[in-house]
This record gives sequence, C-alpha cells and structure tokens, in this order.
Amino acid sequence: MLKRTAPAAVLGGVLLAVVGPLAPTASAASGGVCDTSGMVVSVCAEDRAVRPGGDGKQAGGKPNGGGKGKPAKEVKCRYVKLSPQPPKDSMAYQVATGGRAPDGPGALYTVDCPESSRVSVVWRADGDDDAVVAIDPEVLARQALDSMTLRPPDIASPRSEGTYLIGMPMWLWVDQSDSTMGPVRASASAGSVTVTATAKVKRLLWDMGDGTTVTCTGPGTRYTADQGTAASPDCGHRYDKPGRHPVEVTAEWEVDWEVDGGGESGTLAETRTSQVTAVLHQAQAPNTR
Repeated sequence: MLKRTAPAAVLGGVLLAVVGPLAPTASAASGGVCDTSGMVVSVCAEDRAVRPGGDGKQAGGKPNGGGKGKPAKEVKCRYVKLSPQPPKDSMAYQVATGGRAPDGPGALYTVDCPESSRVSVVWRADGDDDAVVAIDPEVLARQALDSMTLRPPDIASPRSEGTYLIGMPMWLWVDQSDSTMGPVRASASAGSVTVTATAKVKRLLWDMGDGTTVTCTGPGTRYTADQGTAASPDCGHRYDKPGRHPVEVTAEWEVDWEVDGGGESGTLAETRTSQVTAVLHQAQAPNTR
C-alpha cells in the first residue's frame, strides 16, 4: 500500500546518459542507458536499493539489531523533458519547484520509475553537474524501512499451556516493545536529501481458528484476577466449542515517511504474524452428591 502527497525531490546519484535533441538513439549492454528518440532530452539513471523487510540491516550496509540484509535491487528511472513546458503559474510548476523561484534557468522533467509504479514531475536546472540526477525518494524510504527491526506480535494470551473454558471470556493481549508495536524510526540519505520513516502497528487482526476474526486497535488489556468473569474492555473473544483452536495474530504496520525539511511524503505497509494454539475445555458441573 502506498499513498503520496507530492512529486519527487532531486537527490544525489550517478548520471549514466544524456541524449539531446536530434541525437541518435543510445544503447548500452549494461542497461544503464535508455533508448530514446525525437525532440526530447532523456536522462536515464539507476540507483541501488533494498526491499523493505524489517530484518535489521541498516541503510548503508551497517548492522542495526541483527539479521541479514536482503540483496540490493536496481531501481531504474527515466527522465524526459516536458515539451512544451508548463507555464510558471501552473500547478505542476509550483509543486515541482516547491513554490519557490528556482536558482537560475532550468526545466521540468517527467520521472518514470516503473519498478516502484511511480510517475511524477521534477525541476532540473540547466547545466547541472553530470553527477546529479533525480532519484525516487521512495527508494530511500524503503532503505530506511529495511533497516528497522519489526518483529511478530509477542502473544501473552492465549498461551498454549493455558486452561480455557468454553463460554467464558478470553482476554487477548500482546506484550509491548518498540520492535513489536513501535514506534520505530530510521533514516536513509542520498546526497543532501534525507528521508525519515516511522513505523508503528496500526491494528492487530486475531484469527481465532473458529471462523471468527477479532480486530483490535491496540495491544489489548492484561487480565488480572480481580476482573473475575468480566469480558475484556477492548480485545477479547468467547469460544462456544471445545477442542484445539489455532490462533493467528497479524500486526499491520503503518510506515509513514517524509523528506526531511518538507516536500514529498508517503506511507508504506508491512505485516508480521504469530501463531499459538488455544485448547478449550468443557466446564464440569459441580458434584452435588
């Protein structure tokens, strides 16, 4: 899941090819140059990034809490100069420049990053150094996400060794920590641009194994003996059949990210799942004999 609120920023990277008006079509065995033709300027670049996985490998290759980093994945973007250029009072121009007058002459380019399903518009100054290209900030957001340690829910109730009776309220809760409920924060940078991501669990989905699902917006409330036979105030269930019931709880993580200093922002989603088996017994009638 991905939501966006503004177009890309200009980040540091490596310029692989620039094809100007009336230039012949370019090609390269490495795939670093995009084919183009016509009266347009195309810039083709590639950056290396990792998919979000929450395995604890910090963006930039330094470990952060254990776990093995996932293989880097190339993210390729294509930049084409708009022709004709939108007027300066247009929404596209205002958003691409952040509503500020650019420092010197330049132009608007479309940015197409197919591997991240992204198309947007950015400003590029004329005569930019060949070491400057536009890179999708979502790449940095995913690098930041990959550096986080997001663990499955730590189920406190029910427990496999617990004793539970049908018809009696079962209180559902998980033990809390930053890595199991959040918030967890991490940043990743390219050039002078930094993206910061914050992850936290939005809700817990409990599949109770009897055909019902319980949705809880928090970790649940811990049961204490003084509660007696009261039902949980926020996260509970009642079984009506004895037997072994496989319980699966899925944490839905919401990861909000933004470019530091303002600009583009968005949301990514991750899930983590834990399982336990709840054994339900029939309550025995008291012996009155």
